[in-house]
Amino acid sequence: MNRIKKTFDDLKKSNKKGLGIFLTAGDPDFDTSLKIIENLPDNGVDFIEIGMPFSDPMADGPSIQLSSQRALKSGMSLKKSLLLVETFRKKNSHTPIILMGYFNPIYIFGKTKFINKCNEIGVDGLIVVDLPPEEDEELFIEAENKNLSCIRLVTPTTNKSRLEKILSNASGFVYYVSITGITGTQAPILENVSTNIKNIKSITDLPVVVGFGIRSPSQALAMANISDGVVIGSAVVDLINVSLDENANKSDTTINSCLNFITKVSKEIKHN
Repeated sequence: MNRIKKTFDDLKKSNKKGLGIFLTAGDPDFDTSLKIIENLPDNGVDFIEIGMPFSDPMADGPSIQLSSQRALKSGMSLKKSLLLVETFRKKNSHTPIILMGYFNPIYIFGKTKFINKCNEIGVDGLIVVDLPPEEDEELFIEAENKNLSCIRLVTPTTNKSRLEKILSNASGFVYYVSITGITGTQAPILENVSTNIKNIKSITDLPVVVGFGIRSPSQALAMANISDGVVIGSAVVDLINVSLDENANKSDTTINSCLNFITKVSKEIKHN
């Protein structure tokens, strides 16, 4: 069974909500990134989204754009992002890993080569933000055949006919983008999110996870109460940024500051 499905099945049985954390691979460097990711499951994280650094991330706000820049500057590439997952899997065989990013680096790497490598090293799902359902033949059909979940983004402006099209070939979970615009720049409106999640659930049995704009434990709890889980990205990436010294080198506080925040979020949504 795909690890994503098992995780959400287990969460549902225990009446818990999922917590996902987004981090850019190699931010601020490979070793620090790996150490943070390796410690996430022990700090209450149910699934991990790893961003594949890209020079032109159109859907990402300033925080995640800067994280990609830091990662690329440190020498990260798609090949090294895959190595990060492969290294993580040596110690952890159960936590779902989802790669998130853009199609250009995958295309240059080689689509079939990428899918085969993901399957080999234990990637569970893909979010490719600039590949709409009309382009499924470019990547997602082949990925599905390798048991990789193709996770779709749904936004506040998605109408019913478009929603049905998006969900027709979705798997893993549905990623509900709680705001209009780029990541990390606005706060979601609870009532609007709740209404839209009900609409999504009227069409699909897949879990619905809320992301974009969640920056605090209290926000995470509010969104978890109306969904199957939440993803936090920009808030964690910002902690990495502020913990760096003047020379943009890693500091000893980088890992701890991230994990302390994540633990607070986990306790908030798991114990309420």
